[in-house]
Amino acid sequence: MDAKKWFAVYTKPRWEKKVDALLTKKDIESWCPVQKVERQWTDRKKIIEDPLFRSYVFVHIKETERIEVLRTDGVLNYVHYLGRPAIIKDEEISNIKRYLLEENARIEIISAEGFTENMKVKINHGIFMDNDGVVLRGGKKKVYVQLQSLGQVMIVEFPVEYLSPISK
Repeated sequence: MDAKKWFAVYTKPRWEKKVDALLTKKDIESWCPVQKVERQWTDRKKIIEDPLFRSYVFVHIKETERIEVLRTDGVLNYVHYLGRPAIIKDEEISNIKRYLLEENARIEIISAEGFTENMKVKINHGIFMDNDGVVLRGGKKKVYVQLQSLGQVMIVEFPVEYLSPISK
């Protein structure tokens, strides 16, 4: 049985929304997570929907649809992990979708490389409940929740009381 799985594809820079629209036109299930961000121009401020992951779009496809995704204008390649296209867990996609539905949800994405681990914590409340994270050095309210299959780190602000240390 050819079950659908989530994959991430690299896009040309600033093509995330265009690629999402083109894939949707081809009846390929895709998702470009966005968040509302205020941008300042010299004459005005404007709220825009900014892609959450730069140069990434998620596709929910069967193995047989992989080539058609690559044939889409703006798609460069699949995100690979250990030499194969990385499969994203359904629960990781669900967690991001649920969090983005929360009022005032704000996620900042940075590369996982270059960070040293500090105190490991468990999240005890909210939609990330029962997930583990690493406290950002110098911050008491930010926790890194790593999306293993993407090699990315999501920084989410939590009240300190939502966290408890994990003993080694």
